[in-house]
Amino acid sequence: MRKNPAQRYRLTTSAIALLLLLHSQSALAFRCGQKIVIKDMHEQQVRNACGEPTTVRQLGVVVRGVQLPVRRVYGNGVSIERFPGHVQLVEEVAVTEYVYNFGPRKFMRRLIFEGGVLVKIESIGYGYREKKTK
Repeated sequence: MRKNPAQRYRLTTSAIALLLLLHSQSALAFRCGQKIVIKDMHEQQVRNACGEPTTVRQLGVVVRGVQLPVRRVYGNGVSIERFPGHVQLVEEVAVTEYVYNFGPRKFMRRLIFEGGVLVKIESIGYGYREKKTK
């Protein structure tokens, strides 16, 4: 039995959507029990939601630069950019990695924090059963 073009189109688009979802490594959020972890959360908020991570690594620092225009503000509140140019402010921000292992039936999550703020969430494959120590 042949499928009509509309059925074939729906089947094809569904298959492509499924492949794209499976291929996606980066996530915007994930669930820890009843709580949701999203980007821009602080490290302590994530720990409160998910508990202690399986592993924690300090990855180093990242240097951020911010350019601010140079302006002269007069007593009457008038702001005039008299001195063309910019001031470069530089800050070093610590980069930390958390990995959460939720067991063999769920995906592990890799979280990257910059300056204590969650900037990246990745799925890194299925978890594993942790060995019990005697």
